[in-house]
Amino acid sequence: MLPAAHAPLPMDEAASAPYALRRRHFSNPANAACLRSRGSTGLFSFCRHLDILIMNRNEPPTLLRNDAPPGNHWIKIRLEGTKSNRSAVGARVLARCNGHVQEQMLTSQSSYLSVNDRHLHFGLGPAASADVEIFWPSGARENYKNLAAGKLHTIREGQGESRD
Repeated sequence: MLPAAHAPLPMDEAASAPYALRRRHFSNPANAACLRSRGSTGLFSFCRHLDILIMNRNEPPTLLRNDAPPGNHWIKIRLEGTKSNRSAVGARVLARCNGHVQEQMLTSQSSYLSVNDRHLHFGLGPAASADVEIFWPSGARENYKNLAAGKLHTIREGQGESRD
């Protein structure tokens, strides 16, 4: 019998999970001195909540699942540069909703031997849309009004309302 820390995932998750994630795993605190970990964010459980995967040295990976209650909204932004580099690395994005402002910068990686999802993910709470402002690496500045929540928006440089 497997200990609780290594219990199999429920069948609906196990079928879609990569092999290394098919068993639950909790790092042993006694091994903390020798652990070297790297983390990445992404949609690992395919439920539209952002999860975190930590690759541990000398131990199986650790998946931190985001089981947030339903009811809050999100928006994802995928950038494509035309005058800037095609990947839009270095672009800065502001998302505004309900009087709050969130800022993210698109980077090529976040840490040694790790990478995050290239889409920028913004939590909107109860808001059904957000206004987005993009500062492209080329120096251009564009605005997009009332982007709908709950979906991925692909934005190409030069297609928004220009703000000079």
